[in-house]
Amino acid sequence: MDRVLAGIAALPPLVVLALVFLLPALESSTLLGLLIPGETVVLVGGVVAHLSGLPLWAVIVAAAVGACLGDQVGYLLGRRYGPGVLARAPAVLRRRLDLNRARRLVADRGAVAVVIGRWVAVLRVLVPLVSGASGMRRSTFGWANVTGGLLWAVAVATLGYLGSASYRYLERELGIGTYTLLAVIVVLALLAFWRHRRRAH
Repeated sequence: MDRVLAGIAALPPLVVLALVFLLPALESSTLLGLLIPGETVVLVGGVVAHLSGLPLWAVIVAAAVGACLGDQVGYLLGRRYGPGVLARAPAVLRRRLDLNRARRLVADRGAVAVVIGRWVAVLRVLVPLVSGASGMRRSTFGWANVTGGLLWAVAVATLGYLGSASYRYLERELGIGTYTLLAVIVVLALLAFWRHRRRAH
């Protein structure tokens, strides 16, 4: 784990910031988010900010600007071409689309759907397109997009930053190694899954 993080931290800061900007920007505008969730690179950006001299605020700004611009392009594509733009997506991507869910969310919640959708990978891709296709006003989408993008960027980048700090603290102060920490996480995940299955039955 340390070697991986050290390798990421060794990347030039401009390369890290470019990735933090590009992946969220391409999520809705190109449907790339169906394959690679944008929060992955933003989390990594937060980790790098803790491990190197890269400022956390720069990661947040890059992520927020990329997310807002990408969603604005998605909105304009939906407004111009309607839901038909999704029919042109590759079959491997169309299988992951939950268009009805996105439509219901936008119809029921309006601008709030833009903010909420930012936190769910598939909805983050679809909600801007559906918002544009549904005729949502540009100003309404605009402020909701900026609000959701900024909150998302702050939360995800800060989570990566604090997560890296917590991991290093535990390893240093408590002697918890990488594999022990991973084992604890796996056990907790299995317990959560088991409880969920019991409630379902």
